[in-house]
Amino acid sequence: MALAFDDLPEVALARDLLRRWFGLDLGLSNPDGSGYQRRSHATCDTIAGAKAAACDAMLRDIATRFSASRVANAQEAGAIARTCHAGFVIIAAPVYGHDGLLGVVYSSGARSGPVDLTGVLGCSQDESERLVAAAPVLTDTDILRARDLVAGAAAAIERVQPAKVTPTTFTHPFTEIVGDAPAVRDVVKLLTKVVKSEATVLVQGESGTGKELIARAIHYHGPRGKKPFVVQNCSAFNDNLLESALFGHTRGSFTGAVKDQKGLFEVADGGSFFLDEIGDMTAALQVKLLRVLQEGTFMPVGGTKPVKVDVRIIAASHKDLATMVAHKQFREDLFYRVNVLKITVPPLRERVSDIPRLAQHFVNKHCEGKPLLRLSQGALARLVAYPWPGNIRELENEIERMLVLAGDAQELIANMVSPRVAGTAIAPARPLRDVIATAEADALVAALGRHTGDRDAAAADLGVTRGYLDARAAALGLGAGS
Repeated sequence: MALAFDDLPEVALARDLLRRWFGLDLGLSNPDGSGYQRRSHATCDTIAGAKAAACDAMLRDIATRFSASRVANAQEAGAIARTCHAGFVIIAAPVYGHDGLLGVVYSSGARSGPVDLTGVLGCSQDESERLVAAAPVLTDTDILRARDLVAGAAAAIERVQPAKVTPTTFTHPFTEIVGDAPAVRDVVKLLTKVVKSEATVLVQGESGTGKELIARAIHYHGPRGKKPFVVQNCSAFNDNLLESALFGHTRGSFTGAVKDQKGLFEVADGGSFFLDEIGDMTAALQVKLLRVLQEGTFMPVGGTKPVKVDVRIIAASHKDLATMVAHKQFREDLFYRVNVLKITVPPLRERVSDIPRLAQHFVNKHCEGKPLLRLSQGALARLVAYPWPGNIRELENEIERMLVLAGDAQELIANMVSPRVAGTAIAPARPLRDVIATAEADALVAALGRHTGDRDAAAADLGVTRGYLDARAAALGLGAGS
């Protein structure tokens, strides 16, 4: 966890700004609050050395409060500010993981009012005043800013923590179907009955929801599982080519037909035929398909003898066939023939709880023999927040893209998620010093604005000297003081 803390750019930025603006350092404790080591200045070290147990006790108490807040589902927003045994301010923010509190990001050693260390250290009044004077002073506004920086560092650590996919207790024989959302459970419950029958099935659902996966489950878990499973997308060919593909043709039936060719219905004899996007089939072909469903026979293109087959039809469409029937765009008699058993596949936005499991499934699927990568909490949060108009197919494509970008990394992190999914635009890379300078300039401008250009008041507001403010303003191109 220390590496994840020290190496994160957001943490480095927060630490640099805390040091520049307030003279404070940034540290990370253990989950129980132990590990109070990064103190901001010599005075803080002196106090901790005199009463280390009291300093540690404060951080442990804060950690206990954060743990209790999480358990009670009443997590405190952002960072909190508390006063230690010596009267100095400790600002802390929790880092949560899937198993609870992972640690506490803290910054300590500032004072917000009068502090007397004579009782704490047993020193003289002069010595107490000298030590107190060495500690930075924070106004209420400064404390709010410092809380934001500490909270931002804690949030950055949370985002890179490995995501955890909660194990499911939902079991079923259809291992190719991943998920246990209520909508998926309904589909599986219906499938257990459908696979036992020989009836025609209509699978409806948006593009990318896994309609072919459902069709394969029906075939391979049913009585025809050892027979052929044939797939044809009805929108892939024009009318003539689709007719030839479905029903076959005889030699000489059209230019280029140099020999007899079996159609896919004949290839699927004894098995199942999955007709995807049946709603895109023309009226003429709908008539021929209706005959196959009614009589079990068809006529090859250019043929004179009907061919008899025993095929179970599984049709699918992303269109509402009932509405198409009402608008005379799909034959009513064919609709009733294919709509014997209907399975509606839910879109991914209606099974959001399955996104973590599906994402990890696709990571495992596409690692291609390489060590399995972890999904970070930040990456998973972005995946879960996206509406997925392309459904499961779009999610799988996104995971493949992230795996390519990962290279030799051991986990998939938030910035590997595409801008489309993350809801962000691609920003040009900027050096850290430029980011820090921009943040510092924004803080200086805001302080000067609050005090209508009074640089003494602005310097006091920011907790820096007037000379330091003038120097930084000049360096940042904000003009010299007067």
